[in-house]
Amino acid sequence: MTYNQNRSTVIRLIIVVFALILITKLFYLQVISDTYAKKSRSLSVRTVTEFPDRGLIIDRNGEIIVFNEDAYNLVVHYPFSEKKFNKSGFCDLVGMDSVEVEERLIKAKKSQYNGKGVFMKNITSADFARIQEGLFQFQQFSIEARSDRKYKHNIAAHTLGYVAEISRTELERDAEDYYDIGEYIGKSGLEKYYETHLRGIKGRQLYLRDNAGRLKERYVGGANDVEAKIGEVLPISLDVLIQEYGEKLMAGKTGSIVAIEPSSGEILAMVTSPGYKPEMFSMKNLSKNYNALLRDKSKPLINRAVNSNYPPGSTFKVFMALIGLQEGVITPNTRFRCNGGFHLGSLTVRCHGHAPSPNVGYSIQTSCNAFYCNLYREILHQDRFENIEDGYNNWKSYLDRMGLGQKLGTDISAEKPGNVPKAEHFHRIHGKNRWNYARIISMSIGQGELLLSPLQMANMAAMVANRGYYYTPHFIKGDSVPAMFKEKHELGIEQKHFDVVVDGMNKVMLQGTGAYVKIPGIDICGKTGTAQNPHGENHSLFIAFAPKDNPKIAIATVVENAGYGATWAAPMCTLMIEKYLNRDTVSQRPFLEEKMFNTEIKIVK
Repeated sequence: MTYNQNRSTVIRLIIVVFALILITKLFYLQVISDTYAKKSRSLSVRTVTEFPDRGLIIDRNGEIIVFNEDAYNLVVHYPFSEKKFNKSGFCDLVGMDSVEVEERLIKAKKSQYNGKGVFMKNITSADFARIQEGLFQFQQFSIEARSDRKYKHNIAAHTLGYVAEISRTELERDAEDYYDIGEYIGKSGLEKYYETHLRGIKGRQLYLRDNAGRLKERYVGGANDVEAKIGEVLPISLDVLIQEYGEKLMAGKTGSIVAIEPSSGEILAMVTSPGYKPEMFSMKNLSKNYNALLRDKSKPLINRAVNSNYPPGSTFKVFMALIGLQEGVITPNTRFRCNGGFHLGSLTVRCHGHAPSPNVGYSIQTSCNAFYCNLYREILHQDRFENIEDGYNNWKSYLDRMGLGQKLGTDISAEKPGNVPKAEHFHRIHGKNRWNYARIISMSIGQGELLLSPLQMANMAAMVANRGYYYTPHFIKGDSVPAMFKEKHELGIEQKHFDVVVDGMNKVMLQGTGAYVKIPGIDICGKTGTAQNPHGENHSLFIAFAPKDNPKIAIATVVENAGYGATWAAPMCTLMIEKYLNRDTVSQRPFLEEKMFNTEIKIVK
């Protein structure tokens, strides 16, 4: 075969290969792929979305907390033809000059997604009526109805959370392909956690449109239309009465109040202060308020109930007593001598005046530091442990079962785990097994490295109220409570050991540090705490539950820079208990209530 013949054969083969590629590509595009069909359909079919009302949020007694108000967005559809656009007429319709209209069109095009961009947000009802009347002349635009959140009770902003426009990042993470540009999504709190319950199901109507973009008849007679379905009503465990009351008590102070129903783990109240009102984050208010709150030095955006950690102070002695009893290193009648505190060489942990040799119950009643320093030694240095690490890990295992030093897993975001350090932490500081109870003695009285959130402290009170178990604290109520919130978490402490501890907590209120704030007719068990604060005045803490038998409420309060637990945290807790159990509009202790309402406690650093 000659050279020319070879070259001719190669050229023919190349032509055949390219022809096959072209035929295959055409077959794929016209028969297999629906890309061009979709593109053609997008040019001739307009989807009109019907947005459902977001689900209501109601409290445990059926009281509406969050409902909806109509709001509207004006959107522009793409492809957008400037040639067919009567800009001057549009300017008159929307009440803008040509420069602003052009700027908004550019911005909408840059942010457009799936052929749609937002031209104008949160149109008022008056403007909606005016624009809607003349919008038929501008078929490349449409108005989409929205539901803005409104609040019958302007409370619990951090718990409820807020709704805002979906971000580009959230759109790209939307595995369901549910959302579109300009739509709204729960951003925090219960609005975020229960987004799929609250958002409902969007409706859609498909219309054919002509080459001028004008809407004609329904596409395939409406066969592909979907009817909108409103969001589910979300029943939550919050009690409006005591939530409002708690926010009033905490006004002018920094800290948190958390109340739980022990028998279910349902959160009755979650107060954080300073805070803000939820209406400040409605669609029309969010942009002007968010940055101002973000810059506020008092940090009102922080939910201190779950996002701040504090040493639990003497409230932790309740659990030290329970661990000691379960480990068998003490009995209810065990006594440790207290000579004004715990003394070991140059180390002194001071105590206040009381009988010199308290037993378990009296040590809780009087909050004896010496008792718990000695008890820590007995727990960590038992003969059955080969070294301090084994003893410490055994003690820590109880705290792990209590959910301390870890996220409890409640149904709002931003929860911090607190801190219960591992033995390795002390190995790094002191050397492998070259430390003992005396090096970490402050943890025995709820200080040092031990840090808890107010939610964890309230859950501690619930554990004692239940005599040895808890349910993960949560807000959801009703038939749709997830299984994880129904699981009982056992502490591994026998019920009999709770009798002496509960009795000691009851005597705190009758004869001890909480006697000043007891409530006539209600048998309360409580424990005061004063947590050392290296940045200023000590924090005031208190945990409690009531009634003593068949408890209905467990509660914890932290008031930052307020001093002794009995002075501020204890009165707030007992007033909350009184309000929840008696539901009276007038307190039996108006002088105490008035003091809490009207006193501000400034943080000095």
